[in-house]
Amino acid sequence: MEPKLIALVPMRHHSVRVPGKNYRPLAGKPLYHHILNTLLAVEAVDEIVVDTDSDLILEGLQKDFPTVKRLRRPEVLRADTVPMNAILLHDTAEFPADFYLQTHTTNPLLTPETVSRAIRTFFENLPAYDSLFGVTRLQTRLWDHAGQPVNHDPNVLLRTQDLPPIYEENSCIYIFSRESLTSRRNRLGERPLMFEIPANEAWDIDEELDFTVAETLYKQLHGGA
Repeated sequence: MEPKLIALVPMRHHSVRVPGKNYRPLAGKPLYHHILNTLLAVEAVDEIVVDTDSDLILEGLQKDFPTVKRLRRPEVLRADTVPMNAILLHDTAEFPADFYLQTHTTNPLLTPETVSRAIRTFFENLPAYDSLFGVTRLQTRLWDHAGQPVNHDPNVLLRTQDLPPIYEENSCIYIFSRESLTSRRNRLGERPLMFEIPANEAWDIDEELDFTVAETLYKQLHGGA
């Protein structure tokens, strides 16, 4: 019997830095439509669950995505300070599965092919790795807060493409089991596997400027649609 994989997509109504970002239009559709359409095109995803406190999103899901499961977030988990791991513990208790893939509305450029590849990579590497998270490769000269070089020797001016890569956790994809989540209270297990995502897909909408960038990239990726 194949393991069951549920995709979890948390969507808050309120956003501090970009008001209403989860349902704000991008390329002619509410932002959350893009990630849901991506997940619906991934054969390995058995079920999609949206956790939200937004009546607007709940109504939109019922109208436009009737097969997506809707979960109203309880009041106790709605504060800005509530960590994502606490929300995931709640959601996985409500919807049992063998494994979970968590992503965000703010990753509209992810493609079904990349999500499918992440799932395949995760299962191919079990049990050596117990979880997976998306990363973006960085090959640029980085410095810490004290003005010290992180990944290069200033006295040896290598080309940036020759620098050893550093990887940024991009929050695009996490895959984990309920067992690992509950034992560590963290979506990253004891042996997490980094999964590299192309930079043009890994753009995360976190600031106002990100909307402009993401919409431009979206139109390039989708032929101006």
